[in-house]
Amino acid sequence: MTRQFKVILVGIGLAMPLLLDTVLAAQRAKQTPAAPIPAQIFTAKKAFVANAGGDEPFYEEPLFSGGPDRSYNQIYGALKALGRYELVSTPYDADLLLEIRLTVPRIDQKIVRGETVLFPIPYDPQVRLVIRDPKTNAVLWAFTEHAEWAIRQANRDRNLDQAVARLVGDVQRLSTQPTVPTGGPDKQ
Repeated sequence: MTRQFKVILVGIGLAMPLLLDTVLAAQRAKQTPAAPIPAQIFTAKKAFVANAGGDEPFYEEPLFSGGPDRSYNQIYGALKALGRYELVSTPYDADLLLEIRLTVPRIDQKIVRGETVLFPIPYDPQVRLVIRDPKTNAVLWAFTEHAEWAIRQANRDRNLDQAVARLVGDVQRLSTQPTVPTGGPDKQ
């Protein structure tokens, strides 16, 4: 055997476990069954929308226009327009609780090109919607959508609008998916 041929064989021998692991990982991913979505999300007719607040870092000069209830008002209006759930005025009358919260945590990152700081990213605005069972207060599902940071308020407002739209789309997709039986695939 020549030295070059031995090097090729060793290279193949080293590459085979990596290739085999990749193939097996792809097969495992395909075989993982979908976890069940709580049936209550599909069977519910009425929902109570709760405002869990908005955490703006500056009260005097908020990052978004429309005040602290902006995301709540937008999501409430979009959910009402969706028509999937009848929105009720008390949690007592609801089959689901939808809890909405805007948070704006500080992250202090910078967008850098070479040696130049293009602009800072001081915050990561997030809109969160938690779906709860009104009887037990157990979390059934939750979504968090991030609003891309922008320097100009008009752009921040637009990005928040887009995050709210994605969040409502998340709820719509979840609430219209067919339910997976909780007993697993053998109980169908």
